[in-house]
Amino acid sequence: MVDAEGGLSLTIARVVQRLRGSSLHSQLERQARVSPGPAPAVVPAVYTLLSLRFPSPCHPAAPPEHMKEPLAYMRKAQGSWEKRILKSLNSMCTELNIPLAQKRPASEQKELLNKWNEMGTDEPDLSLFRPVYAPKDFLEVLMNLRNPNYENGEQPSFRNHLGLIQVPLKVKDIPELKEDFSELGLNIGQLGIDDSAQVPPEFFENEHVRVGQKVLAEQDSAAAQQYVRQGCPTALRAELWALILNISNQPEDILYYEQLKSNVIQHNLLVDSLIYKDVKLTASNDDYYFVFEDYLYQVLLCFSRDTSVLEHFAYSSATPPKSYIRGKGELQKSFCFVGVIPFHGFSMYVAPLCFLYHEPSKLYQMFREMYVRFFFRLHSISSHPSGIVSLCLLFETLLQTHLPQLFYHLREIGAQPLRISFKWMVRAFSGYLATDQLLLLWDRILGYNSLEILAVLAAAVFAFRAVNLMEVTSLAAAEAVLADLSTLKVVPLLQIFLFATVT
Repeated sequence: MVDAEGGLSLTIARVVQRLRGSSLHSQLERQARVSPGPAPAVVPAVYTLLSLRFPSPCHPAAPPEHMKEPLAYMRKAQGSWEKRILKSLNSMCTELNIPLAQKRPASEQKELLNKWNEMGTDEPDLSLFRPVYAPKDFLEVLMNLRNPNYENGEQPSFRNHLGLIQVPLKVKDIPELKEDFSELGLNIGQLGIDDSAQVPPEFFENEHVRVGQKVLAEQDSAAAQQYVRQGCPTALRAELWALILNISNQPEDILYYEQLKSNVIQHNLLVDSLIYKDVKLTASNDDYYFVFEDYLYQVLLCFSRDTSVLEHFAYSSATPPKSYIRGKGELQKSFCFVGVIPFHGFSMYVAPLCFLYHEPSKLYQMFREMYVRFFFRLHSISSHPSGIVSLCLLFETLLQTHLPQLFYHLREIGAQPLRISFKWMVRAFSGYLATDQLLLLWDRILGYNSLEILAVLAAAVFAFRAVNLMEVTSLAAAEAVLADLSTLKVVPLLQIFLFATVT
């Protein structure tokens, strides 16, 4: 009984620690002053925060690194990858003769403050800067992952896996995915489908909007999470997502954002140039997102200074690199840089949110929450079911199992499907799907609290284009068939693949 009580005490302590400093904590404090019990709406908000943010339960005696990642070879691979990224970053500093971080001169601070809302008009010379890595570099690392304790002969089922990912992780099959994503069933109303045999779309949409308004009125985050599994009405999406992620944009949140902005004004980091370069190479050239260039700079520059982002490293397999600004004395140094190093395409995690949020502090909070709950898993090496390694393996397993002819054909001509789909999954399809379809996909990520839907959609895209792909004879030809995803309808693709596939 003592052990059970000890375990409970530990859990409560962790819950309190996780809540402290969050906007939900201040909501609870305000409520406590008004009445002794928590407000009904706050209880589900606490539940949602914990279910989304906490890592899976771990044995109390397990060392901290096991909570982050239980498999030693995954931890080692992530460590090696981080060293490689830092080496690339440091060599760039040496080549260009610039520090990782330095204080801006007063004149530069004033200039940046004056043009804060129109940074997109600035044209700094970025020709010498290059992205630290691109998705294809990361894929090469994942392809070389091996479990040193594992012999191919031991598990015949895995020995037959002919994809690029060669680690024996458990991934779901179609029957399990059907059960998990049951609300996507063919007989259940969905937003994002033009016609339905069961219910006229306008009738379903009107009723769905009414239910969504009720969920918002009750401020029930658990109900909101369940609700968005069938898609969000456009007019309600911004508020529903904020409710699920517990973003309230209180005065203290706005003040925090202003402090981050002040940090950007005062200090110049090497990653600032990498952020500029990434936005210029990606979002600025995108028909949907180029208009949000200023927002992207503001959000990403503030993100690179936000020490609260460090919290997610408690349950990420990654560790944060840090930079310090040295003063005249050895002791005069201040912490300046939070180590999420942007790769090619990183700004595309922010771009779709700009359609929903126009207030910089709220847009910033939404991105930060989406990142620390979901997106960080797409560029770190781990065995988590929503981690990029598991997503790659799930995608390859689905294709090999349910479209074997297509899989073998592409493999034989040197066009391994993962070489094409990897960039989609790493960017959560941002920049590949039309924005309305992307937001319907991200509804489901939030609703199911899982990134597995990305692998399912990637497999569904190959299934949809299977006839054309069976005719190609090279990787370049296969890439050409799948070059444009902007006309695809996400929900029907997912439904057909999951519920009309013979298993």
